[in-house]
Amino acid sequence: MPIKKSSRRKYGKAAEKTVASAMRRRKRGTLKSGPGGKGGTVKSREQAIAIGLSEARKKGAKVPKKRAA
Repeated sequence: MPIKKSSRRKYGKAAEKTVASAMRRRKRGTLKSGPGGKGGTVKSREQAIAIGLSEARKKGAKVPKKRAA
């Protein structure tokens, strides 16, 4: 019987570092939302993670595609 490959989504180390950076910026209160950081200060942990993953995608890090909503 063949071994089933894990169906978990995979993220690269660069993506992990970018998300960690976004989390630190959120904690310091310097993480902004919106295009060019023109929005308000990010308070939500989930939003900070989403911004970090988005930045990682732009840098070309290994991040799975966004899920179709």
